[in-house]
Amino acid sequence: MFTKVSNSMLLASLLLLLPGSLGFLPTTIHHHHVMNKALKATVPAVDEATNSLTVTPIKSLDGTVTLPGSKSLSNRCLLLAALSEGSTKVDNLLDSDDIRYMLEALDQMKVPVEKHSESSVTVTGQAGPINSPLKEEEVCELFLGNAGTAMRPLAAALCMGEGKFVLDGVPRMRERPIADLVDGLKQLGADVSCVEETGCPPVTINANGLKGGKCSISGKMSSQFLSSLLMAAPVVDGDVTISIKDELISAPYVALTIGLMKKFGVNVEIEGDMDGTPSFHIAASEKYISPKSILVEGDASSASYFIAGAAITGGTVEVRGCGSDSVQGDVAFADVMEQMGAKVTWAPESITVTRDPSVRLKGVDVDCGKIPDAAMTLAVAALFADGPTTIRNVYSWRLKETERMKAIVAECTKLGATVEEFEDYCIIHPPKDNKINDNVLIETYDDHRMAMTFSLAACGGVDVRIHDPGCTAKTFPTYFEMLESITER
Repeated sequence: MFTKVSNSMLLASLLLLLPGSLGFLPTTIHHHHVMNKALKATVPAVDEATNSLTVTPIKSLDGTVTLPGSKSLSNRCLLLAALSEGSTKVDNLLDSDDIRYMLEALDQMKVPVEKHSESSVTVTGQAGPINSPLKEEEVCELFLGNAGTAMRPLAAALCMGEGKFVLDGVPRMRERPIADLVDGLKQLGADVSCVEETGCPPVTINANGLKGGKCSISGKMSSQFLSSLLMAAPVVDGDVTISIKDELISAPYVALTIGLMKKFGVNVEIEGDMDGTPSFHIAASEKYISPKSILVEGDASSASYFIAGAAITGGTVEVRGCGSDSVQGDVAFADVMEQMGAKVTWAPESITVTRDPSVRLKGVDVDCGKIPDAAMTLAVAALFADGPTTIRNVYSWRLKETERMKAIVAECTKLGATVEEFEDYCIIHPPKDNKINDNVLIETYDDHRMAMTFSLAACGGVDVRIHDPGCTAKTFPTYFEMLESITER
C-alpha cells in the first residue's frame, strides 16, 4: 500500500540552507552570453579574437567559497510559489539565464513577482493552476532558452490550467527529448504535443484543466519528467498516480522535488523502492500553501569544481552553502573524491576538502547515475589520478545542454588522456605521468558545466584556454571570479 513519506525519508533537512548572495542580472534575456563586467576586472580578460579566457597554471586552491543558489531549487521554488495560495518570499535565488527564463515566463503569464533585492523576490501565488492571460483564441508563446528546469515543469504545469501555449527554446533545446513527459500528460488527459516528430520542443498545449488519473512513464532518460508531473499534480482536480515503468535515474533530484513540495504543504505517497520502479500518489485534497518564505540552498553541482580542485592540488577549500544537511544528491561527489584519496570533513552547511601531499589520487570505478552533473568534474579529476577511472550510468549526459559524453571524450583527449567511450559509461586513462597538454583550447559547446569543469585542467601546471567562458551565465556567472579568489600560483 501507499505510505506517507516521513521527514527522514525526505532528506534530513528541508530547511533550504545558507544564503550566498548572487543577484539578478537585468531581466532582458540575451541569446548570446556576455562576461560580467566585474568578473573582467578580477580575472584575465577574454580574448575577443577567439572569445576565450586563459586560466593560467594553478598551484593550489585554498580558501572559502560561498556557493550561488541551486538552479534546480531556484526554479522549483518559483513555480511552486506561483501555484500556491498566498505569497512566498524566495531568498538566495540564483542569478543565471535559466532562472531569468522562468521569471520572464511568470511575468508573461501575469503572475505577480516583486523584486526586493538582487537575490530576493516575492511571488504572489495563483492558489491553483496558471492560466493564459490572453484571449481564448490567442496563443501564449514562451521562449525558454536552453533551460530544462523551466521547459519541463512549465510544460506540465500549464496543462493543468486554461489557455493555448507554445513552449520553445534555442536550437539545442529542440534536440532535448520531452516525449516521455508529453506521453505522461496525455495519459492524464492533456491536449499536448511536440510540434515536430522528433519528440523534442516546441511543445503545444491546449489546456482546459485536468481531472486527475493515472499515468506510467519512463524514468530512464531524465528524472525531470517525473519531477515535472509531481509538481503539477496538486493543481489537478482529482487524485493523481504516477508510476515508473522501467528504472528511475537521478533519484535524489526526485527526492529533492518531493521534499520541496512538502515545504509547500503537499504530501506525496510513495509505493516501492526509489531505486526500483516506484509509484507516486498525490491525493485530490493536497494543495499548495505558501510557507511564507524559503531560502534556496547553495548549488551542490557547483560545489564539485572547488571540491575537486582542492583534491587535485592538495590545497584546503571550505565550500559553504551545502553540507551534510543538504537536500541535493550532488553532495555525494565529495564521497567520490574521498575514494580517490582526498580528506573530506562534513558540517551541516559546509564541506571542507584537502589532500595529504604524500597521498596520490587513484583512479576509481563509480556508478554516477545519481550525480550526473558532478560526474563531469570527475572526468577532469581523473586526469590527475594513478590508473584509469570508470564513470558509469551516465547515459543522461547525451541529453543535456550538449551531447556531454562526446564533448568530454573530445576535450579530455585534447588534454592528453585516452578515453574509451561506451553508450552509458566511459573509461578515462590519464596522460602519461599525468602531464596535461599545455595551452589547449577547450571547446565548451555552449555548456556551462564544460567551461567550469575543464578550467581545472590548469591544476596540471599548464595554461588552459576556455572558449566562450560567458556560457557559465546559465548557472554561475561569477565562477571564474570565485575560482580566482582562492587560487594560488
